[in-house]
Amino acid sequence: MSERIRVLVVDDSALMRKLIPAILARDSSIEVVGTAMDGAFALKKIEELQPDVVTLDLEMPRMDGMEMLRLIMHRAPLPIILFSTHSKEGGYATLKALALGAVDFLAKPRDAAAGRLEEIADQLIAKIKVAKHAAKRKLPPVTVKEELPRLTKASRPALPPRRVIAVGISTGGPNALQFMLSQIPSDFLSTILVVQHMPEGFTEMFAKRLDECCPLEVHEARSGDLLLAGRVLICPGNRHIMVRRMPRGDMVALSDGPPVNGHRPSADVLFHSVAQEFGLLAVGVLMTGMGDDGAEGLGAIKSAGGMTIAQSEDTCVVSGMPRAAILKGYANKVIPLEGLGPFLVNHYGADKDPGEKAEKDEKSEKPEKIDRHEKSENTPVPSHRS
Repeated sequence: MSERIRVLVVDDSALMRKLIPAILARDSSIEVVGTAMDGAFALKKIEELQPDVVTLDLEMPRMDGMEMLRLIMHRAPLPIILFSTHSKEGGYATLKALALGAVDFLAKPRDAAAGRLEEIADQLIAKIKVAKHAAKRKLPPVTVKEELPRLTKASRPALPPRRVIAVGISTGGPNALQFMLSQIPSDFLSTILVVQHMPEGFTEMFAKRLDECCPLEVHEARSGDLLLAGRVLICPGNRHIMVRRMPRGDMVALSDGPPVNGHRPSADVLFHSVAQEFGLLAVGVLMTGMGDDGAEGLGAIKSAGGMTIAQSEDTCVVSGMPRAAILKGYANKVIPLEGLGPFLVNHYGADKDPGEKAEKDEKSEKPEKIDRHEKSENTPVPSHRS
């Protein structure tokens, strides 16, 4: 029998410190080794108990979760799952905590009754199991070097995109996506559509954060938004996103259809839609995340003649999604995180098309694995700590 996952529960609510361990106890592979009422106590418990995973509430007295997270990531990083109340203020704090190194998050029900926790018990247990094996990675700050004066988002011309790039991403996604987009300049000639597995409400804040720190125009998608060069559209939580080719311009459409692969939004829904509507002009990028959402859709893009890219497993926080596509032979390219942005810029952001021969070579049956050292000299290399 494999060793049980040792979990420390950190929450200032005495009720939650009772209910969360009771819910986790139903899974024999998880052992709650202790609880703590604030960050100061938690730091002592971590040193004493050596947990594998910590569940962390952000809003606590004395030392809050944010300060505790900073100290943990500085001293001895370990997997942290944020388990905090979902509010606008809490949402921004959650995104900041993910940037500091938290592996994943789950919104705590506003009603702390045991019945409400039961509704998300399976999600919490699944996230803990994934977090145990998540790689602890720290990405350096990214600066984008642009030779020409940067276009302001207000002055950027509304041009149709050269390619439609669809991105599927989940656990570990916020930091990875920010890293990739930060390497793409404002005059990029393609459009990027993103499915990031996030609850409703978080995606709007996430899009605003990306818009503030990336050269590209980023916002949460709305039905009817046009696909434009230099634009990034983030699918709203609890909706599916698809594309439509219309006489007045190509655009996105949102749907309340049933979850696919257990997800809404689903990367597979986006990928299949992009493959059907854009064929040779479609590019699929499958990045860090648990499960296999997006794998079959990436296969559809490849079958339609588009380019398919999987993030290399060794640069993922959790490699389930890209690995599923790689194992099925659906990825034309396997590229480390630090190479994704430069690849997209070099192939789909220039004034001239790559050329028929180059496109044909890149879409060969055998996936090409690009070494992490084969990149632009101006691209910073993330440091990886296992």
